[in-house]
Amino acid sequence: MCEPVYKAGTGYEVRRIQIQPSGVSEKDAVSILVCVYFPLTLWVKISLTITPSEYVPAHPVLHHQKKITVSSKASKKFHGNLYRVEGIIPESTSKLSDFLYKPENRVTWDKSLKVYNMVQKIDSDTCICHTITQSFAMGSISPRDFIDLVYLKHYEGNMDIISSTSVDFPAYPQSSNYIRGYNHACGYICSPLQENPAYSKLVMFVQTEMRGKLAPSIIEATMPSNLVSFILNVQDGIKTHKIPSGRGYHHNGHSSLLKKK
Repeated sequence: MCEPVYKAGTGYEVRRIQIQPSGVSEKDAVSILVCVYFPLTLWVKISLTITPSEYVPAHPVLHHQKKITVSSKASKKFHGNLYRVEGIIPESTSKLSDFLYKPENRVTWDKSLKVYNMVQKIDSDTCICHTITQSFAMGSISPRDFIDLVYLKHYEGNMDIISSTSVDFPAYPQSSNYIRGYNHACGYICSPLQENPAYSKLVMFVQTEMRGKLAPSIIEATMPSNLVSFILNVQDGIKTHKIPSGRGYHHNGHSSLLKKK
């Protein structure tokens, strides 16, 4: 159950989410009520308008690798960086946004992940996902897991925004097997490439708090190359996976993305 409540004049949306895990009656589920401020899409849209000059190259060598731009600035959410990544994907915007979060495909093309599951469908455009990453930086950064609230929204001009942030979710408490990371407000913007609408421009904003006992210098040294690898994975993956023609969802939601495995 999800009640959207809009605060006039703010552009923010408050979603009151009632979660009913399997085996829990509807009556008992009332006690598991989460109130979430949902300024994510607005935050992503505002971030897109910030001039690139406010960002600096995140890594001199990787900044313009293979026409992929990686830049960063200090995050206002935690003691780390907000990364801005931009690349060109050889696919239409509607197919790209449909492709990015299909649970059944994600781990087959995204080499950074061990697990990507939709664990709670809230409504046709909102869900909670559980992610487990691979280790990286030659094993110096161990796998992390994340619980993220994901929201998908379509805009005029064929622009899709996929925004997410980490949340506490009673059905998936922290495990001793993994350090639980935290994704502060982040997002993907898929829009048609102006000079070739059959292709898409993908802009990502990422501010991941890895947690654990990691030196910030290790994260700053490895994050840019991982973000470049993600764009390359998308470019390769979207070529090898068949994508049905036409949009996989209607303007009121991405229903095809929220199908349980």
